[in-house]
Amino acid sequence: MPPITKKKSKEMIELIGTNAGLVWNVLNEEGKMSVKAVKKATKIKAEKDIYAAFGWLAKEGKLAFDEIEGEVFVSLV
Repeated sequence: MPPITKKKSKEMIELIGTNAGLVWNVLNEEGKMSVKAVKKATKIKAEKDIYAAFGWLAKEGKLAFDEIEGEVFVSLV
């Protein structure tokens, strides 16, 4: 596997930030949602991309997570 270059790293960070914005907007409009519903509403295809966006927002203290009957739900704080 080739190393990640600075250019590639910057592109990845931009994608994560863009996806975080999509997630924030959906949760701001809809309120608490399941991870599956957020993924569908944002049209973010890759599982890794949705969780990277969640990580970005969680690190900023903007998300809360709940597990209800084995399903994970996310909401804005």
